[in-house]
Amino acid sequence: MTPTELSAALVIILRRMQDDGRIGAGELPSDVVVERPKNREHGDWSTNVAMQLASKFETNPRALAALLAAELQLLDGVAKVDIAGPGFLNITFSAEAAGELAKIIVEAGNAFGSSEALAGLKINVEFVSANPTGPIHMGGTRWAAVGDSLSRILEAQGAEVTREYYFNDHGAQIDRFARSLLARAKGLPAPEDGYGGAYIQDIADRVLADTAEDILALPEDEAQEAFRAAGVALMFEEIRISLHDFGVDFDVFFHENSLYESKAVDRAIARLRELGHIFELDGAVWLRSTTFGDDRDRVVIKSDGEHAYIAGDLAYYLDKRERGFDRCLYLLGADHHGYVPRMMALCAAFGDEPGVNLEILIGQMVNLLRDGEPVRMSKRAGTVVTMEDLVEAVGVDAGRYALARSSSNSQLDIDLEQLTKRTNDNPVFYVQYAHARTKQVEKNAASLGVDRSEFEPSLLVHPSESELIAKLAELPRIVASAAEFREPHRVARYVEEVAGAYHRWYDNCRVTPLSGGPAETIHRTRLWLNNAAGIVLKNSLDLLGVSAPERM
Repeated sequence: MTPTELSAALVIILRRMQDDGRIGAGELPSDVVVERPKNREHGDWSTNVAMQLASKFETNPRALAALLAAELQLLDGVAKVDIAGPGFLNITFSAEAAGELAKIIVEAGNAFGSSEALAGLKINVEFVSANPTGPIHMGGTRWAAVGDSLSRILEAQGAEVTREYYFNDHGAQIDRFARSLLARAKGLPAPEDGYGGAYIQDIADRVLADTAEDILALPEDEAQEAFRAAGVALMFEEIRISLHDFGVDFDVFFHENSLYESKAVDRAIARLRELGHIFELDGAVWLRSTTFGDDRDRVVIKSDGEHAYIAGDLAYYLDKRERGFDRCLYLLGADHHGYVPRMMALCAAFGDEPGVNLEILIGQMVNLLRDGEPVRMSKRAGTVVTMEDLVEAVGVDAGRYALARSSSNSQLDIDLEQLTKRTNDNPVFYVQYAHARTKQVEKNAASLGVDRSEFEPSLLVHPSESELIAKLAELPRIVASAAEFREPHRVARYVEEVAGAYHRWYDNCRVTPLSGGPAETIHRTRLWLNNAAGIVLKNSLDLLGVSAPERM
């Protein structure tokens, strides 16, 4: 029985106790927190549900714990239930019941850890969304790793996920990009407010080479427009390739400019006007966003007729909702922190629920270090470190893992030297090596005649086996919590614990017989556990978009 199954069993017991009048009326929880005790002498799993719910049902915690303990004791595989302190429940399974999990995992294979908890939910996850004016910097690279991992985790919970990239191809930054390309093509320095870096010269040279006409002979405004159109298209393609090479593929590439060309902005403003949230003042058109918690009302159309930035935000959010998405997740950089209140206000203005239909995650900065010193300069971008720089330094797997293993709302320092080491100090190597070891054990077992023709879980009694089994059992709960809290790093930290438990088990328990000895039931049973560990390691790495090599 997994912690998730034990939690569900407790909810059923509480419902049954309420139905037959043993506890009073009151709202029951949808799930119960079940945790691994720090002290293994306290059992396999523990819960403080009696302490949490006692007052709601007008009883004391130990009395409620006693009722629950009596019911838990009747469950198949439960060997003992103890009540500790003010009402903790410590639950111990029989060795056979605990070990049975190995077979469950092997038979479930790639599906172990997944559920249908979010089935029927359509979620749009928009991430990276870097301006098409240069290569993807480390902030965008972090969101590439986190956003794709989060999408995988949500899919593992049954949600229908669309990965979306929003190209900011409308506005002043594109004009500066075009003027920078034109200046470089003419052999001039970049404009004062323009973009530098060797990639600007690369793009300018490619535009000249790929265009039949002599762009530089055109009038200034026509030449700038030609560089804008061709340069943005080339930059888009470079970004797509970089992301694909990083293991991130998007379902939708949405162009900001299309919101204006299709009149979607005008339609969004008209909708809000119908709802009574648009007003006019001093020749400008405003959104009355203070009604919905914003610190001030927002100009949507300026007095000169130009659209403010929020106009595109209004249209884009409405477009997502009209495409049928139940939830829209925006993964934004640290510089967008002040952006949250206005976005939540526009969500509410359309009649939606902030935090439900619209969620915003803010990612913090990433600092790359080498020998303890910051890595600041990119060979190509000049002033920033890019996705390509990270991949060149440590590879895709190490880069993705390092970016996904820490909470995205905290600043992250990445030691490039550590990520290139083939030692246990390198977390991605530590986990991948554990998976490779499971495959090597399986191969060695086959060569010595050890197969899975027998399975006797009651034999899995070594402390390291109990530890490993309990850790493997947690994957469904970890994936569910990572989805609920939008925190892929929970999976990364968990799989490191699995790797540690596996390595300790490997050091203590043999899958293959001693030299010349016969293969016995214990060896065949342990092969099931070895393979179960391999499945959990692989499934966890898959959720992070990191490979699970069979040899290292």
